[in-house]
Amino acid sequence: MSQHGDDEATAPSMVVTACRAAGCVLAVAPPVAQIALRVALAVPFYRSGLTKWDGFLQLSDSAVYLFEEEFKLHILGATIDYPLPALMAFLSGVAEIALPVLLVLGLGTRFAAFGLLAMTAIIQLTIPDGWANFHLPWAAMALALVAWGGGRFSLDHLAARSGLWPWRC
Repeated sequence: MSQHGDDEATAPSMVVTACRAAGCVLAVAPPVAQIALRVALAVPFYRSGLTKWDGFLQLSDSAVYLFEEEFKLHILGATIDYPLPALMAFLSGVAEIALPVLLVLGLGTRFAAFGLLAMTAIIQLTIPDGWANFHLPWAAMALALVAWGGGRFSLDHLAARSGLWPWRC
């Protein structure tokens, strides 16, 4: 057989090999991407939440101070104080710990991601200049998780497969 004939026989097998490799990547990429999205979104919120606590359900004075004195809502050109700043600091601190933990576990992923999306919108109103560097990527990650859920490697998926959830996650 000539050199040319060997090339013709090799070409289809290379295409088949490439297609198999692409199939493997396509099978692995979505669940790995969903894990990465869950962790990447959880980390900044969890780290922020840790700064708000001095102990178990003991809100730090600095967290309350920030909501009383520093943080302001910027709405339609007006600067507005946070209503009930101590309560807002407490709710923010609880959400910044609980929602990231749920995300990493993949439990109530869509709920947790939607909660962090809502927090991102409030943070945007508080710090309008952070949109391009922080808020836009957080919003994009949260929207992706709301749309596609926690993925195959999540407690949501396990609960759905075992019949604990009546809906598809």
